[in-house]
Amino acid sequence: MPFIPDMRWDIAYYKEHDLYFYLETTEEMLPNGRVRVSGCGDMIMLGGYSYLGLIGHPQINAAAQAAIDQFGTGTYGVRLLAGSLTLHNELEARIADFKQTEAAITLSSGYVTNVATISSLLRKGDTVICDKLNHASIVDGCLLAMASFVRFRHNDMTHLEKRLREANPNGRKLVVADAVFSMDGDIINLPEVSRLCRQYGAYLMVDEAHSLGVLGETGHGIEEHFSLPADTIDIKMGTLSKTIPAAGGYVAGSQELITFLKHEARGFIFSAAVPPPSAAAAKAAFDVIEAEPARIQALRVNFTHFASRLRAAGFDLLQSETAIVPVICKSTPAAVRLAKYCQDRGIFVQAVVSPVVPVGQERLRACVSAAHTTADIDYCADVIIAGGREMGIIA
Repeated sequence: MPFIPDMRWDIAYYKEHDLYFYLETTEEMLPNGRVRVSGCGDMIMLGGYSYLGLIGHPQINAAAQAAIDQFGTGTYGVRLLAGSLTLHNELEARIADFKQTEAAITLSSGYVTNVATISSLLRKGDTVICDKLNHASIVDGCLLAMASFVRFRHNDMTHLEKRLREANPNGRKLVVADAVFSMDGDIINLPEVSRLCRQYGAYLMVDEAHSLGVLGETGHGIEEHFSLPADTIDIKMGTLSKTIPAAGGYVAGSQELITFLKHEARGFIFSAAVPPPSAAAAKAAFDVIEAEPARIQALRVNFTHFASRLRAAGFDLLQSETAIVPVICKSTPAAVRLAKYCQDRGIFVQAVVSPVVPVGQERLRACVSAAHTTADIDYCADVIIAGGREMGIIA
């Protein structure tokens, strides 16, 4: 029996046919959503998560540098013992204010945040109900919890109601969903999910990794997007590594919830504190989002322009209405070859194939940024359309 199990990816095939474009290293961040990549030169970044183009923002950089001068690059340990800084308290207060909650907690990554929160809150006899397309970190948190774990069909409210009716009436019920789904770019039907949770006495957790700074007139997220009250969501989770150009994850909610997580969530108790420069950068980024609303409007303009051109050419972009644009190619060979076509022409974009997405929905996942120029958006659309026609993906 070999020590290493068989891999799901045929990496040897990808490399043999010059189709492997993963773990590429960036040498320099350039203006206007561009990067300099080792061995590839300057490329338009169409595969990243800097939705508002905040990487390299002078105010955010200055905050990180000042934090290094005051605190250095790390802490004396985990938060519960010797690792808590005034910066952490300030960041958590800033997040709570931004998300209109009583308190917040920060952890070392978004993945750890989901796993730690879900696994610590649920007990035997409880039920966690999860959208079929939720992020892997949510799924892993559900698997680690002692609760019964069930899924509902993606954004299917009738199926969600069925799951809620079937849940153990003697246990707690937690519904978990992404706000924006990371592979499809569509938005959870929050008004109906919230209504069903209240009807059936369930709590609601929403992962805003891809909606913070993207949804809502001022970028405050999915509640603002749907004009819902600030207390619609019980557990507001998000990351500090996408729109926010730092590292870490957070949960915002009631003081009771946050106190519990700070003393019970293993990912907080036994994992490193967010480093000082990241904490300071994140805090400054929330200020920039509120001070520069034009970035949110620029992102919407760029998405609308890019998606409209691809849809007009015949591409299926599913139901995306955010910065994530899934360009459906219908097979693994088509997706990886279209990605290669784009990469050879200076566009940093990658194929996403089965088993990450269902067979027949293999795709390029393009991510638009407020930093992209209209000329670069048009160039990317031109290249994808030309490649799609050449390969027979579109007519």
